[in-house]
Amino acid sequence: MAFIKIYIHLVWSTKNRQPFLNSRELRIKVWNHIRENALQKGIFVDFVNGFSDHCHCLISLGKDQTIQKTVQLLKGESSFWINKNKLTEEKFEWQDEYFAVSIAELMLDNVREYIKNQEDHHRKKSYAQEYEEFISKYGFEKLGE
Repeated sequence: MAFIKIYIHLVWSTKNRQPFLNSRELRIKVWNHIRENALQKGIFVDFVNGFSDHCHCLISLGKDQTIQKTVQLLKGESSFWINKNKLTEEKFEWQDEYFAVSIAELMLDNVREYIKNQEDHHRKKSYAQEYEEFISKYGFEKLGE
């Protein structure tokens, strides 16, 4: 038997960072659906939250799961569900790109708290600013050079 515990903090935005998820009620519906869908697919979602134009998801990968496939399942199915249920006025889409960073177990509570406080966090800072901080903090700009 394999014993695996790999935590990943995923962040992805709506297409062109459109504020499709423009109400707290809608966001709660979407986050709950992502959680329920993940459970059905054997994806362990520890925490999910976000704001009008993006989603943060803390997951733990299983032994046969890849980041790419997991993100594809979470984003693809939730986008399909949002459109099927006509939860947005325009066609809903997630952006293709996403962030995925590993999280040490001793940092889990900090990451959970950060994800939990997205509403307050984005009263002070836009997703564009948060995006640039992620790029810088995790050294992603060096990867693209």
